[in-house]
Amino acid sequence: MTDQTADLRVPAEGERWRCAGCGNLTRFDVTRTRRTTEYWHFDLAGDHRVEEEDVRSEVVESVACRWCGRSDAIEVVDRASADTAHDPAAD
Repeated sequence: MTDQTADLRVPAEGERWRCAGCGNLTRFDVTRTRRTTEYWHFDLAGDHRVEEEDVRSEVVESVACRWCGRSDAIEVVDRASADTAHDPAAD
């Protein structure tokens, strides 16, 4: 294990998560808490769908690599410059 701390935020447009431990770019277990306001539309049978959602707040509590299990090596990197050649999911 390293002394590195995980970057606990949702990647912005043009970014992505990467596991610095194994190089994974595609599979992560994410635990987050969201506070939302939603507009629910019910049909006559009683089934609903959410037609609008406003995220009031969001906290990422943990991000762990699905491949190696590390939660201390997750980093946010630029999507365009991410090294996809070493992604374990490609194997």
